[in-house]
Amino acid sequence: MNQTPDFILFAQHGWADTHHAIAALAKTLATPQSHLVTPNLGWLKTWWRIEPLIKQVEGIATETITQYPDTPIRIIGHSMGGLIWLEILNQHPEWWSQIESFVLVASPIGGADLARLIDPFSVGIGMASALGMNRRQIAQSIAKKIPTLVIAGDRDRGSDGTITVESTKFSGAKFVSIPNLAHAQLKNHPTVIGIIREFWANPTITNPSPLDFTAQLIERLQSVPGMTDAHPRDFTRSQPYITFANGFTIRIWTNPLQVDHIFVANPEGECLYSGFVGWRHRGALHQALAEIQNR
Repeated sequence: MNQTPDFILFAQHGWADTHHAIAALAKTLATPQSHLVTPNLGWLKTWWRIEPLIKQVEGIATETITQYPDTPIRIIGHSMGGLIWLEILNQHPEWWSQIESFVLVASPIGGADLARLIDPFSVGIGMASALGMNRRQIAQSIAKKIPTLVIAGDRDRGSDGTITVESTKFSGAKFVSIPNLAHAQLKNHPTVIGIIREFWANPTITNPSPLDFTAQLIERLQSVPGMTDAHPRDFTRSQPYITFANGFTIRIWTNPLQVDHIFVANPEGECLYSGFVGWRHRGALHQALAEIQNR
């Protein structure tokens, strides 16, 4: 491209994938004057370590931004692709003022529950430890400065079949949940394209809502070391552990492997949050519960 593009669009695929679907999405969203960057990291490489992938995308981004230093930037990341860009932006705050929007599609910002089950002790089993990491603090810092959109799929009342809805959420981002879409469909679906276009038409920073009782309770539980956002499917197995004067409850269910699952329910008995901790963090969970009960 000889002329300066109207914007640079970085679109990054995720784990166990290649660039084809996300590149098709980018082409649909782009204008004739846009400069598209859709790195193919290689299907096999996405199973091993995230650090080389971050460096690869960072290098491509650095070269592109150097070539077009005054051109607005838009970023879309699907699943692990969103995590890669979180890490890159965390290392390059000097780029933030140039970025018009950041779109995270089905990205496990709070950590993927399947990854935590594969690597419960974070010893570095393949890509699992990277996918299971909680990056909410990084995401929230970025969302204070860059208009950020989160898109999640909800095909089974709690996940897109791969990533839980709860793990995609964080304070400061506009959140949209799409029913009946699976993880792979979110890479290039007409509904996703429409939502991104609508956001691009007015990309504003979302001011976090004041924390009410429920939000404070969930935030406290998410701060427990090792807490991973979980699917609410096991809520019906749980029993009340703490009952508050306003009728809200914290409930617990311990599965056959002695993994503690924690739930927050409203007075109507509806599940508002679900998470779990592994064996090594069980003590931290029960210490937090004692502090909540005694406050």
